[in-house]
Amino acid sequence: MAQKLSGGCQCGSVRYECTAEPVASLICHCAQCQRASGAGCVPLLAVPKDAVRIVGEARYFETASDSDHKVRRGFCPTCGSRLFAVNESATELMTILAGSLDDPGLFRPSMHVYMDSAHDWDRIADGLPAFPRMPSNAHE
Repeated sequence: MAQKLSGGCQCGSVRYECTAEPVASLICHCAQCQRASGAGCVPLLAVPKDAVRIVGEARYFETASDSDHKVRRGFCPTCGSRLFAVNESATELMTILAGSLDDPGLFRPSMHVYMDSAHDWDRIADGLPAFPRMPSNAHE
């Protein structure tokens, strides 16, 4: 992914641009992502937080992650679209929800994480590495 990433919410009130390459591309199956998204998993890009410029005013909701760290999940206060999150265990990074990209086809996952929380109806068959939790080198 050698180009700038951009995206935003459904109504266009919140937009973002990222000028750095993702440090990780993963599909998260943790219980918190499931609850926040209403789906079995969430495709995420981890990027350097200081490379992201947000236009518009996002709101944030803080919860505990499956690893007991606080996560601030950003969303549009007008349409409710989830856009990004910051985990207190890696404050230099921000995760961007792949579905909020202007071109979601740019997302190329490299792994599945928190498979210990995955549901039987959301099993994978893509051949990617799958981890029961978050591997310690996921952001390297």
